Amino acid sequence: MSFERRSDPVLFHRSAPMTCPYIEGRVEQQLFTELTGPAAQEVFERLGEAGFRRSHHIMYRPVCSGCNGCVPVRVVAPDFVETRSWRRIRKANADLTAQDVGTHVSEEQFALFRRYVEGRHGDGDMAQMSARDYVNLVTASPVTTTLIEFRDGDGVLVAGCLIDRLRDGHSAVYSFYDPELTQRSLGSYMILWLVDEARRQGLRNVYLGFWIEQSQKMAYKRRFAPLEAFGSKGWQLIT
Repeated sequence: MSFERRSDPVLFHRSAPMTCPYIEGRVEQQLFTELTGPAAQEVFERLGEAGFRRSHHIMYRPVCSGCNGCVPVRVVAPDFVETRSWRRIRKANADLTAQDVGTHVSEEQFALFRRYVEGRHGDGDMAQMSARDYVNLVTASPVTTTLIEFRDGDGVLVAGCLIDRLRDGHSAVYSFYDPELTQRSLGSYMILWLVDEARRQGLRNVYLGFWIEQSQKMAYKRRFAPLEAFGSKGWQLIT
């Protein structure tokens, strides 16, 4: 499978069947292509707007037989609905400052990343990541990628959000935070920050990756409205 962009074809491949990491008993397959060469950003943006996600230099989306559980979703930033819950979270994090550090990596970041993964996803593949793996997560990107650091009033790093920049918005690649600071709801706060940043820059969308109805870990994404999902008819509102 391929499509033409200028004179260069973009070739797609189908992965071998793998155990689904989200729904027990299911088998996962992915449609993917590599992002290479001078057209990488253009291809990335076109595929991102078509529901694909980036992992390092790969753009992919699930194409599983008999299952459409992984649904790409994005928040419509200009029309974002502020709720009492969101206001509480903003107030709880009013002391935080955000800084774009580009693709700079540090031991401080990795230490926080390890605490987050071990505290929240200790049974997942990311729990095995080394410092080198973390460096690759941040820096091995052929597109416009940046890391946002969030620090408290004492300058302590409490959260980080790796994002890709598209012409129509921001795509949240991976976020991590101090798992002990539950009262801050830092995962939700970082999405609120991305929505605010998109609105400030006049951008429409904040891409949140895949929402899976059967996965409790993904349930939080439905709380951000208006939320669009990508399906056979393109992007359509679901909340």
